[in-house]
Amino acid sequence: MHDTLFQPLKLGAIEAKNRILMAPLTRGRSTQPGSIPNEMMATYYRQRAGAGLIISEATGISVEGLGWPAAPGIWSDEQVEGWKQVTKAVHEEGGLIVLQMWHMGRIVHPDFLGGKPPVSASATTAPGHAHTFEGRKDHQQARAATKEDIARIVEDYRKAAENAKRAGFDGVQLHAANGYLIDQFLRESSNRRTDQYGGSVENRTRLLKEVIEVVTSVWEPKRVGVRFGPFSNANDVSDSDPMALFSKAYSIAEEAGLGFLDIIEGQTGGPRDADDEKLAELRKHFTGVYVANNGFDRALAIKRVESGKADAIAFGRPFIGNPDLVTRLEKNAPLNESNKETWYGGGAEGYTDYPTLEEERA
Repeated sequence: MHDTLFQPLKLGAIEAKNRILMAPLTRGRSTQPGSIPNEMMATYYRQRAGAGLIISEATGISVEGLGWPAAPGIWSDEQVEGWKQVTKAVHEEGGLIVLQMWHMGRIVHPDFLGGKPPVSASATTAPGHAHTFEGRKDHQQARAATKEDIARIVEDYRKAAENAKRAGFDGVQLHAANGYLIDQFLRESSNRRTDQYGGSVENRTRLLKEVIEVVTSVWEPKRVGVRFGPFSNANDVSDSDPMALFSKAYSIAEEAGLGFLDIIEGQTGGPRDADDEKLAELRKHFTGVYVANNGFDRALAIKRVESGKADAIAFGRPFIGNPDLVTRLEKNAPLNESNKETWYGGGAEGYTDYPTLEEERA
C-alpha cells in the first residue's frame, strides 16, 4: 500500500492528519484599503481544510514589506480580526493553518511606499516588473538597509508573530525564499554589504538568525517553520556556493529547534530539475520535518514520502482548482484545472467556486 502520504505526521508540535500540505498561494483577495482578510477568504480556506496543514498565502509583516495588490497583512488590529475569521473557519472543519510571514524587500514598488524607495540588503534593482494597483511597472532601485532599519524590521517580525498568535494561527512560517528580503540578504548577488550583515556566509545568514530568534521568543520553536529555495533564482537572486550558504541556513533552523522546513526543490514554479543528491546533502543539517515542494504530482509525492526522501509534500496550484485535493489524491480521482485568469485578484469566481468530487458527482 502506498498510503504513507495519507498518514498523520507531527510537524514539530503541529499534529497534521495527513502529509499533504497546502503551499502558500498569493491570491490577492483581501479588502482594500488596509489589506484586511475577509469572509470570502475564510470560505476559501475553510474549503481546503482537508490539508494536513495549510500554509497561508504570503502575508505582509509591515506596510514597507508588502508590495502585492490586495495581498493581506498582519500588522494592524483590523487585519488580526480579519484573520480570526479565517483561522476559526479552518478549525471548525478540523484543519490547521500557519501564517506565512513576508517582507518583499526590493520587490516592493515605490507606489506602495508613498513614492519612497524600497529597502533591501544593498542598493540593487530587481529585474522585470512589479505588480501594482495600476498594473505592471518596472522595479526601482532599493536603498541599502541601515542598522536602524534592520533592527526595526526584526521588531516588525516579532510583532507579526505576536499578531499571528492573537489571530488564532497554529504556528508561523518565515518566508526566506523566492528573492524576497531574507533571501536578498542570504545571496551574494543581492547582498553586497561590507558590515556584519554581508560578505561571509556567517554574516549573510545573520538577519535570518535574528528573525528566527525573535519569532521563537513569541512561538514555541516547534510551531515555527521556514521556507527556503536553495537552488531557486526567483526574482534574480543567486549565489556562487549555495551548498555552503544553505548548510549554514539549515543549521540555524536546527539550532533554534524549529519544527519544519518547507523546501522549494529546483526552480520556483519551473520544471522539477531538482538535484536530489544535493538536496539530500543539505537535509543532513536539519533533523526536523522536511516538506518538499514544487511541481509534485500524485505519483511523485507518494514515491518521495514512501522512500523517506521527504516527510510531507506541499501542493500549491492543484489546491486552487481542487478544494478537496486530499480526497482526490487518495481516491486517485481526476483533478480540476484552475483558471489562470482568476489566480490573482477578483472575486469569488475562480476562488471559492471550484466543485468538490462529491458536488461534481451529484
